[in-house]
Amino acid sequence: MLECNKTKREMFGTDGVRDIANRGFMTPEAVTRLGGAYIQFLRNKGVTGRPKTAIGMDTRISGDMLKSALIAGITSAGGDVCDLGVIPTPGVSFSVKQGYFAGGAMVSASHNPAEYNGVKFLDNSGFKLSDRDELEIEYFYDLFGQQGESPTGIGLGRVSHDKSMRSDYLSFLSLMLDEVKDKSYPLVIDAANGAASELVAKLMSLWRGNTFIYASEPNGMNINDGVGVTHMDFICGKTVEHKAKLGIAYDGDTDRVLISDEFGRIIDGDIMLWVTARWLAKNGHLGAGVTATIMTNMVLEDLLGKEGIRVFRCDVGDRYVLETMLREGCRLGGEQSGHILALDYANTGDGLCSGILFLKAMADLNENPSTLVDRFKRYPQILRNIKAADNKTVMCDDSLSKPLSNAEKMLAGKGRLSLRPSGTEPLIRIFVESRDSIVMNQVADYLEEEIKKVISKNGL
Repeated sequence: MLECNKTKREMFGTDGVRDIANRGFMTPEAVTRLGGAYIQFLRNKGVTGRPKTAIGMDTRISGDMLKSALIAGITSAGGDVCDLGVIPTPGVSFSVKQGYFAGGAMVSASHNPAEYNGVKFLDNSGFKLSDRDELEIEYFYDLFGQQGESPTGIGLGRVSHDKSMRSDYLSFLSLMLDEVKDKSYPLVIDAANGAASELVAKLMSLWRGNTFIYASEPNGMNINDGVGVTHMDFICGKTVEHKAKLGIAYDGDTDRVLISDEFGRIIDGDIMLWVTARWLAKNGHLGAGVTATIMTNMVLEDLLGKEGIRVFRCDVGDRYVLETMLREGCRLGGEQSGHILALDYANTGDGLCSGILFLKAMADLNENPSTLVDRFKRYPQILRNIKAADNKTVMCDDSLSKPLSNAEKMLAGKGRLSLRPSGTEPLIRIFVESRDSIVMNQVADYLEEEIKKVISKNGL
């Protein structure tokens, strides 16, 4: 076994490797190396023979190019590939979870615009990889072509195609949806012109009420374009227009879900956790409590605390949600952004599954979704994104230490803050929450000014 001596990830962000397609780490050459590195990583973990990887993709125009490159890298390193075609990320995880594969990979940039693409890797249980695992893949990426002769002849990998995996995933979701007690009311669905586009119509054929499906005709460039979870105005408007009880929106690879109530107000991941946690607890399936990120509103802790349910905090990113869930014994976790993990049902964020669980929970708890936003009385929060060409360099600048300390003193006893580099975009994210909105804005203004000084000083 080779020992990885890397200590800092350079390619991987909070959710895989991403870049503008045909640039940087998302050229065919780079992705081919990445595929080969993944097979070396699996072998270094003890996988013998011909590691078989399940691969899916979303609907981006660059998907064919980069999936082909990834397959070339895997097969050139002696690994086999099962090409699942266009399928949600959780569909890949579901397939790997069945036990047929050494790992999985998804070619997608999730909620990013169509010109981006990326690669997410999974382990042999369908879980996202740890930071340490991704460091090892980067290590083998750097060593690509330096470890002796590549295999030839019978040593090369083969590619198979299996559409039955998508059917099995759809059957799993259909069984869940069939268990929702009340399927009589109208729904609006926004598939984001992404990986779920083909599935949603088949799935929602089980719904007895009227369904209005939008953004389910991908053309390679319209994924997330004015639709999906990053453009909630669309689904909120359509929900009101059709006088529907709920609107459900996904992102490009369908690992996230957000909901609109009948008034066009957003039911985000925090509210979904609040409802789903109470339902799971009632049925004895919640475990130790709920895992939420530092972005989750403090009111979730207050509301669930009244029910005797603990909330465990972690850093932003579904991998950190998962790590905390496993460590603390939680069966439910998620992010305000709509990444929800329910481990009794899926091993990764699954927008389709999480949306169905929310529908089940509402019906079983006799919840009225039109009252949820009013009852979930949030403390004021603010999130600002500051552009920085090299956000990690800015965050490592020592001159930020004092302003950060000052900001924390300003919030003492009144709220909390988070300052972090985005793992998927060249941004620094300032998050501030406080029971006092005036203090919240003062802290955000102060930090933004100090960060811009550091950016200017470093010429970034």
